[in-house]
Amino acid sequence: DNPAMSSISSSHADVYRGRFAPSPTGPLHAGSLVAALASWLDARAHGGEWLVRIEDVDSARCTPAAAQRILQQLAACGLHCDAPPVWQSQRRSAYQGALQELIDKKWAYACACSRKEIEAHLRQKGLHKVRNSALVYPGTCRNGTQGAIAHTWRMRTQAPSVRWSDRRLGPQQQDVEVEVGDFVLLRADACFSYQLAVIVDDAAQRITHVVRGEDLADNTARQILLQRALGLPTPQYLHTSLVRNMHGEKLSKQNGAPALDTSGPAAALSALEQAAAVLGLQKNSDNSKAYETIEQALALWIGIWRSLYCI
Repeated sequence: DNPAMSSISSSHADVYRGRFAPSPTGPLHAGSLVAALASWLDARAHGGEWLVRIEDVDSARCTPAAAQRILQQLAACGLHCDAPPVWQSQRRSAYQGALQELIDKKWAYACACSRKEIEAHLRQKGLHKVRNSALVYPGTCRNGTQGAIAHTWRMRTQAPSVRWSDRRLGPQQQDVEVEVGDFVLLRADACFSYQLAVIVDDAAQRITHVVRGEDLADNTARQILLQRALGLPTPQYLHTSLVRNMHGEKLSKQNGAPALDTSGPAAALSALEQAAAVLGLQKNSDNSKAYETIEQALALWIGIWRSLYCI
């Protein structure tokens, strides 16, 4: 059965369930607060539940201290979740089970290729890696490793283009095989990939709506392929505007984004106002006069968000 041939299924749960899923490689910054605020507002505007998932599956880069700092920053901004946070580092058995199911269904295969070998293969074809882009895997090990020792597992992407509709960006389409190639599910360091972990957790938490930064929109087609292959529901997606630095690059920990200042109510409110402006919630100049506290600001923005995205 071909997972790309089935239509995108959406959860029929009675309760809206959204989530914010930060990676604790450092504290929240202005960019990550935009995603947190947007996902919280969407849940509240729909009268639903908002969950927090700590995506610490990459133990080499993530720290418990950063996770606790993130939770403190969210609380300081009035963004309280409706259930205890889920920690990916405690869910390896669930990811292993999903990988085994993909292997059994012939959607996953072992790969012995190193990054250098992939780059060399692509160079031979006259293809070169674009800056900041991932390598398109050429499918070398699809029919076996020819005796070489495998160290990763990949998803077989032989499928038609994936189409979906983003609640903000509109109709989307991606030919995963051509634009991405067979992507990694389990890395050489035994770390499960973001793509696999996120769809397993979204299904386990019965997430109906995913709201996140538009830098992750490119991941959506891969995640839909995995959801279909595993018979999991596909949430509705909304990808928000990004905060960018003076060079036009996405603000991130990798390019030195400063930690969010939530040292007091005034600082936290100021950070929230900047995030709300990125989301287009501060266009009305009178909005600033309509609230004095974080709670009042959040209540105002819920109403504006509802008028924009809860039609």
